[in-house]
Formats: sequence, structure tokens, C-alpha cells
Amino acid sequence: MRVATPAEITGLVLAGGQGRRMGGQDKGLILLEGQAMAQRCAQRLAPQVQCVAISANRHLETYAAWGYPVWPDAQAEFAGPLAGFLAGLTQASTPWVVCVPCDSPFFPTDLVARLCAAQAQEGADVAVVRAVSDAHESRPQRQPVFCLLPTRLADDLRAFMAQGGRKIDAWLQGHACAEAVYPPEDAPAFFNFNRPEDLSRRPNAS
Repeated sequence: MRVATPAEITGLVLAGGQGRRMGGQDKGLILLEGQAMAQRCAQRLAPQVQCVAISANRHLETYAAWGYPVWPDAQAEFAGPLAGFLAGLTQASTPWVVCVPCDSPFFPTDLVARLCAAQAQEGADVAVVRAVSDAHESRPQRQPVFCLLPTRLADDLRAFMAQGGRKIDAWLQGHACAEAVYPPEDAPAFFNFNRPEDLSRRPNAS
């Protein structure tokens, strides 16, 4: 199967959550070394894709001021990452969308290429990352918020959510899923800044 090219991919930064573990703060706007995490993600993703958009549900004007399209969830409530996926799949003008979470701003610069290669090699519907996200973990785990999705799955995802589905893994069970596997030494690249104390734990990532 042909490997998708950057020109066929929209990059989507997922910043639409409630930030419960950050005390309700909008995580995408939290400063890390002087720059908002979601902005760091967008800039890191931009060279890997055709265009970048941000999935957000608060402070939309702040996000829009960075020059990227801002796509809020269709649902009024915070419905989790799948709602952000759906916003991307329904609004992207490209046949593919790559999603990254706003709280992992040091993801690899070859992320999109690795996801595309995994998808093409297996002829899968979607591709996700399998990696260690913390140096204390011993085995790589699926990191499904880092994913490559075809926009043709928008209706399928909408139907899944209409039936109350909210878990990424549960939705992925219905589709052939390839994995881009990263070795444990790449753990700093997938570190999640989930809690206030994490902001002082700068990982050794490039």
C-alpha cells in the first residue's frame, strides 16, 4: 500500500480537555519554558504535515491568535479525545489526520513518517504509537492519542460516539490498527505533562 505523504495529512493538536489533573487549567496554554505547550506541539508538527489545526474548547481566541484553525468539539460537554478526533476528521481537507496531545510537546520529529510507514506496511485502517512515556515504565504501551486516522472514518466514529462510546481503545477494536513502535530510550519524547509537579520534570528530549 502506498505511504501517505505530508501533503495528504492535517496535523491536529488535541487541547480540548478539562485538565482535571492540572487543577482545571487549560493544559494547552500552560507555559513550559516560556511557551504554551499546545503552541510547541503545533510548531513541532508543522514541518511533518500539510497544515496544522488545534482542537480546543476554551480560550478559542487565544489559540486562534497563533494563526492555526481552531476546531471545537461538536458536543457541548467535554467528551474526551474521541471528540477531538471527530472534529479533525470532519473538518480536515486532507484524506488523513495525525493527532497529538498538547501535553507531550517533545514528540519525535519523525512521528508522522513512522505512523505512515506502519499504516502502509500493514495496510491498516489506522496507526498508533507504541512507546514508553516515562522512564519508570519497562515495556512500551500503546499511546493511542498519537495516531494517524483516515477522514473516511468520520461517520464510523460519529456513530460510535452516538452510542455512548468514549474510549479510544474500544473504538480502535473495530478497525485494523498498525503500530509505530519506539524503543524505551525514546521515552522522554512521549513524556506527558499531566500534573503541576510534572512541569519541573523536564525530560531529556531534543
